[in-house]
Parts: sequence; C-alpha cells; structure tokens
Amino acid sequence: MSRRILVPLDDSERSTEALTFAVETYPDADLIALHIIDPSDFPTGGFEGGTVADFERFREGQTERGNELLERATDLAAEAGVDIETAIETGRPAKTIVTYADANEIDHIVMGSHGRTGASRILLGSVAEGVTRRSSVPVTIVR
Repeated sequence: MSRRILVPLDDSERSTEALTFAVETYPDADLIALHIIDPSDFPTGGFEGGTVADFERFREGQTERGNELLERATDLAAEAGVDIETAIETGRPAKTIVTYADANEIDHIVMGSHGRTGASRILLGSVAEGVTRRSSVPVTIVR
C-alpha cells in the first residue's frame, strides 16, 4: 500500500522547505500539495460585511495565486523526479487541513513550522500547532 502524504502550502519559505523535505524523504509516496484560501484574509477581515461579489473576486484572485504556488510546487517536485497531486480548499487553515486529511485517507502530514509572522501569528495562533493537536495522523513539522 502506498503512503499518502499531505503537504499544506502557503507562500512561505517554511512550507517550501516542508515540500522539499517530503519530496526527498518520501519519494515513493503519493504526495498531495494543498493550498488553503483563508476567508479571514478577505480585506474586510472576513466575509462578514463584504458582498458576495467582493468575496468572489477575492476568492478568484486567491485561487489564481494558489494555482501559481501549486505550479511552482509541481515544478520543484518534478526536478527531483517526483510527481505530486495538488488541491485548493477554502476555509480556516488548521481545520481545513485536518478535514482534508480525514476525507482523503492521508497517512501523514508534513508542514512548515509557521507561515504567518508577527502579530497575525500571535493573534491567530499557529496553524501547525492546531493541526498537530487535531490530526488523527502523524504530523511532521519542518523548521
């Protein structure tokens, strides 16, 4: 049976390091790179107060950026001779990562230690910590 390993990606150096680690450490596994569109990043601080059209424009822009990020991830893996699957989901990052892992028979999660910095990390808490606490599968944190 092939291992299925989820690698959540944002546009941080840490998530790229996590992908590199996963590609080098588990080259024969099924690797899935997952990008999360976080509604709380919506310019008004969340969807509340924004219009549906505003949110759709935001989501389209975030999806385009996510596709570019996942394309770079695919290229990085291909350079090492590894094929990866990609996916984009919308939701709160920690919860969405855990839900995706449960729904897609993921055996292991490999992720960067943090993507956010400064006040937003303090106010929002660590996504890596949230995933580690809630995940039903092993989580490797790359720092």
